[in-house]
Amino acid sequence: MTDSKSSPAVSGDPTVASSEVGAAREAIRDLVARYNANGDTGRFARVRELFAVDAWMDIGDGTVRRGVDEIMTIFTGTATKVTADFVRHFTSTHQIDVQTSDRAVGRLYYAVLTQVGLDHWGRYVDEYARIEGRWLFASRTVSVDGWSSDSVFPH
Repeated sequence: MTDSKSSPAVSGDPTVASSEVGAAREAIRDLVARYNANGDTGRFARVRELFAVDAWMDIGDGTVRRGVDEIMTIFTGTATKVTADFVRHFTSTHQIDVQTSDRAVGRLYYAVLTQVGLDHWGRYVDEYARIEGRWLFASRTVSVDGWSSDSVFPH
């Protein structure tokens, strides 16, 4: 059994108390839930608030969006192209490694449901930053592992 004070899964910084690690993980889980819930319902102004000003996002289309304004074009562009009656993202197996009191990384799976059923699925790889007391996305890389043949999302 490993010592939880030195395990990188708990924290890369031994001065970060385990209670801080637990609070950070819960705040990051909430961040991810708000990202999906707000994005699924078109509340893009609320999604915008979840990113650091200098964040970047890569959705695997050959262009890395840098800064929150460019990141938001992912959402507004998709909204004009998707013909979904509804969109619901589900996430699981969220591993969060708190590295310092203000930096963390995470990996998780996602699945997206639309009127066709399971539409597409894949993985998120994230970097999180605590800025002015709030955990935000510093970066997000989206990988799509598969698509339904009836997917309503452009690909």
